[in-house]
Amino acid sequence: MLTAFARAFRTPDLRKKLLFTLGIIVVYRVGTHIPIPGVNYKAVQQCVTEAGANQGLFGLVNMFSGGALLQITVFALGIMPYITASIILQLLTVVIPRLEALKKEGSAGTAKITQYTRYLTVALAILQGTGLVATARSGALFNGCSVASSIVPDQAIFTTITMVVCMTAGTAVVMWLGELVTDRGIGNGMSILMFISIAATFPSALWAIKKQGSLAGGWIEFGTVVLVGLVMVALVVFVEQAQRRIPVQYAKRMIGRRSYGGTSTYIPLKVNQAGVIPVIFASSLLYIPALIAQFSGSNSGWKTWIEQNLSKGNHPIYIVTYFLLIVFFAFFYVAISFNPEEVADNMKKYGGFIPGIRAGRPTAEYLSYVLNRITWPGSLYLGLIALVPTMALVGFDANQNFPFGGTSILIIVGVGLETVKQIESQLQQRNYEGFLR
Repeated sequence: MLTAFARAFRTPDLRKKLLFTLGIIVVYRVGTHIPIPGVNYKAVQQCVTEAGANQGLFGLVNMFSGGALLQITVFALGIMPYITASIILQLLTVVIPRLEALKKEGSAGTAKITQYTRYLTVALAILQGTGLVATARSGALFNGCSVASSIVPDQAIFTTITMVVCMTAGTAVVMWLGELVTDRGIGNGMSILMFISIAATFPSALWAIKKQGSLAGGWIEFGTVVLVGLVMVALVVFVEQAQRRIPVQYAKRMIGRRSYGGTSTYIPLKVNQAGVIPVIFASSLLYIPALIAQFSGSNSGWKTWIEQNLSKGNHPIYIVTYFLLIVFFAFFYVAISFNPEEVADNMKKYGGFIPGIRAGRPTAEYLSYVLNRITWPGSLYLGLIALVPTMALVGFDANQNFPFGGTSILIIVGVGLETVKQIESQLQQRNYEGFLR
């Protein structure tokens, strides 16, 4: 594997792509440490130190921004507005016929949808930036911090507008950097930046666990967490690579004097067909009632119930609700992203059939049956992985710092596997051996 890495850097065009990607990553990480104007940076640092692992409602967004959200920097919103915009456009493609027609037009339609995604990203960045500034001004960004109300000392409208504009411009720059990596670097740019944002939080999270540990100066807890993380990575890689291959046979056709078709292939149905989307959906949906309760001024019974049951990650009601939402969204997302009837019609159009299954409606029913059966273990797997941070470190009192679980581990493994495959495919264009012999 080390030889393959050395060979990759000896190849001129591949070396240029790798170095360009590394340069963009450096620029991105520098931007996550530049504070925006109007923020009391010393107060922010004090609140981050006092809050520690207790990031509350903003833990998920802070993870996607590489820790920049709670620092209130230029790249505070990170890539989250783009992710949200992409998911919204993907869902609207099923609902709006115009978007569905654009999706079927090929590269021209995809470019148009990408343009809509950019516009929606900027709109969401303005909305989220305004919400973040309002939260920071009210002192609700850091619960329990003694100087939380002095993070934004200037309450003027011009200062607020300046802060929102800076964060929106930072989101646009992040989106541009991701597209540059996609065009001139290695892998999908947005995925790479998401990977870097999550990986950047690992050292501090692991070191916090070591400092909070009591056995042998915290080294036993530290080693246990690292060992559990390695086992988790191995299990996630195993499940993410697992797929059910449905054989497809294409009939032989004579066109003129030439024979076409007669080949055998397969439809790969992954066990985790939905990826990390159900976890993001479930987390976002659970944040809504807690966020409403946090900004509510009254001390009513519903607010107290939400704060006690849905705002704490280790509460049984929260755990059960989170798990059930992940299972539901896994089936929901698979249902809108994979259309068995469309696949069956395309197979019938080109003379393909599944051995033992009639073409047309019986094929669609068979694909639906198989898809539902493999989605069950996939959805249960997602729910269990997402609950690992809550269940694994209750005894350490640092469950929010545990990096190897939930959304983070799924994204890290998924992006890592796809990037390695791209590098390996480019290596195999010049050498028969890739990373693995």
